Amino acid sequence: MTGPLVPFREFVLKVHSRCDLACDHCYVYEHADQSWLTRPKAISDEAISWTARRLAEHATTHALPSVTVILHGGEPLLAGPARLRRVCEELGSALNGIAELDLRIHTNGVQLSPRYLDLFDEFHVRVGISLDGDRAANDRHRRYADGRSSHPMVLRAVDLLREERYRHLDLGLLCTVDIRNDPVAVHDALAALEPPLVDFLLPHATWDDPPPRPDGSPTAYAAWLLTVFDRWTEQGRPMPVRMFASVLSSLSGGPSLTESLGLAPTDLVVIETDGKLEQVDSLKSAYEGAAATGFDVFRNTFDEVAAHPGVRARQLGLAGVSETCRSCPVVRSCGGGLYTHRYRSDDSGGGFDNPSVYSDDLAALIRGIEERTAAATESPAVRSPDALLAAHQDLTRTLLALVHDTLGGRGGELWDDAWRLAAAVEADTAGADALDAVLAHPYTRTWLVGALADIDAGRGFTEPATERLAATVAAAAVRARLDLPVPVAYRDGSLHLPTLGTVVLGGPGERGTAVVHPADGGFLVRGTDATPGTERRIAPDEPEGPHWLPVRVLRQAPAPALLLDDLDPLRDCFDAPAADRLEAEDADAWAHRVAEAWSLLAEAVPDQAAEAARTLTTLTPLSTGAAAPGHHGPGALGAGPPTGADELALGLLSGFRRAKLRALGEVTDLYALDGTWDHRTPWGSEHVTFSRLLAETFERAGLGLYDPCFLTGVPEALDMIENAAEVTVDGKQLIAAVRKEISGTRSAAGKNHGRSLSPSGPVANVLASDRKVTFE
Repeated sequence: MTGPLVPFREFVLKVHSRCDLACDHCYVYEHADQSWLTRPKAISDEAISWTARRLAEHATTHALPSVTVILHGGEPLLAGPARLRRVCEELGSALNGIAELDLRIHTNGVQLSPRYLDLFDEFHVRVGISLDGDRAANDRHRRYADGRSSHPMVLRAVDLLREERYRHLDLGLLCTVDIRNDPVAVHDALAALEPPLVDFLLPHATWDDPPPRPDGSPTAYAAWLLTVFDRWTEQGRPMPVRMFASVLSSLSGGPSLTESLGLAPTDLVVIETDGKLEQVDSLKSAYEGAAATGFDVFRNTFDEVAAHPGVRARQLGLAGVSETCRSCPVVRSCGGGLYTHRYRSDDSGGGFDNPSVYSDDLAALIRGIEERTAAATESPAVRSPDALLAAHQDLTRTLLALVHDTLGGRGGELWDDAWRLAAAVEADTAGADALDAVLAHPYTRTWLVGALADIDAGRGFTEPATERLAATVAAAAVRARLDLPVPVAYRDGSLHLPTLGTVVLGGPGERGTAVVHPADGGFLVRGTDATPGTERRIAPDEPEGPHWLPVRVLRQAPAPALLLDDLDPLRDCFDAPAADRLEAEDADAWAHRVAEAWSLLAEAVPDQAAEAARTLTTLTPLSTGAAAPGHHGPGALGAGPPTGADELALGLLSGFRRAKLRALGEVTDLYALDGTWDHRTPWGSEHVTFSRLLAETFERAGLGLYDPCFLTGVPEALDMIENAAEVTVDGKQLIAAVRKEISGTRSAAGKNHGRSLSPSGPVANVLASDRKVTFE
């Protein structure tokens, strides 16, 4: 087994090995492993002490902030209050000052009483109770040995936990599924008890001993659970349901929330009443000794158990599931199912290298939940360009707040003044709009991401990073024409106001602080007492001069108004170096050539041209290269010197598609587990990661609307992406949008007036590059 050792964070401590019920679906007493017959009824003092010692040792070795210990059985309450007190005291004492102890107990509830709950309140032990639904459902399996119902006693225990003095101890209910029970009645009975959580479990089964299927349906358990899901949704989701929450999380690119689903490595170990250390308890359903490790708390550390081959097999993620599962589109959500449920003893598939015996059920359940919730869980940013822009504005403001919180008052007087003045600007309606406009400038994100990266690397905030906020606030005050003086630092004799331009106050190397004061439609810049002689009055639309370098705006129709930003100190965030300040004639050439290229785009791809006009704000000249997005923030493209109109049009379209996908990747979960599988692109023999396949497909689809030659292989790639295990609900929504975009493209090829552009030159380099969609 390869990979780092995964420390245990969850410990199941068997405090009693017998039970007061005779549940006929219990894996401990009714399934293949009967080792309970040889174990002591109650855990000994020595086993408790050694368990506590091993826990402290493990938590110290791995610097664990917390460990969870679940008191279990048999029926753990049969251990009695005195023995349970001893367990709580020993564990708490051993872990004191080392790690937080999260104590829990799982019980059938029939013995639960105030004397236990008072003890649990003292030691903060939270209580989970097994209940299979209404009386008819619960009595199908959970009965006393003489056949009596346990249901009234369990309800009494649940009611006791719901009392105000004990409510904080309530963990929720665990329900084992039986498809012969009425799913709606089961749901309603559980929901009526107002539990903080419900956990549905599939009954333990293997290929040797498969689950009952009265009607022969391979998806009967999925149908039962989906009926519960529908009722749960119809009732307004009255309580959290762990299984459903896990599927919804993984469909959106998040983690699994339960051991029975997902690819997360196991981090659980069992301590039996005799001190033996075993793997997860459900393995007792497979065969005699399946859970055994040969270790015990008296002689062995938990690290030795963590290195056991059986434990490691459940820590391999995707590599730990069968070949069939690895190629399944829903493997990220189901994770191959519970390890126990994969067991088969015959020669055709011996061991656990098989799909789950519930494989068809899990696939149907995940797809059913996805179909039912896709519209509700889809990110609006995928569907709406305006929602995408709004999401990025929220992200930028969140990053700014994070920078401010991280500084914690250490930003200095200039930062504190700027933060206070930003609030004043935002209090004004025009000021709030102006501040949003400046914060939306793409290089704001460059500044914020760089500042946080410096903090993460231990370098602290640089002066330019702390100074940028004041310049941002000043630019907003000028745009809104607010009578608000804003102190701004300048360096190398220049004061740059984002989106507006650069004021020249001195020569290279000169630095100081000046006050920017909006006035007469323009603004006045005056040096502070420490920097006398620096005063500049900038009038509205003042042309370029020795003291003022405006950010030029490309305004030649049919192209949208774009900032031609060759001034911002943070603009050098592209793969190619940013060009120096352009001469006036070069800027005019840019305006003319962009207008020509935009005319071609507006004719050939009017929808994309219109969306690009709404979302792109800034064009930064680069020393070389085709149009491409920067490393941070949407809205900016960088491009080398203007080329022919066709090539520039294709480059702008390519850059726009890349910028859009990058922007979506920063605010949505389009995929998960990138790099786990390799995919062969339909347009080449190279095997690539999912993110690259998605990026190239999205870009080629957009270019194919301009020239259909780029569509070669795109439909096949869309099928690959849609059926890939990595794609999420948002990713599938994006693919559906791309399919809609390209539908009918081939019949509309005449719109290109016979142009046949092949991907060559700079564009070919763009398409062949190894690009990342994720936030950098």
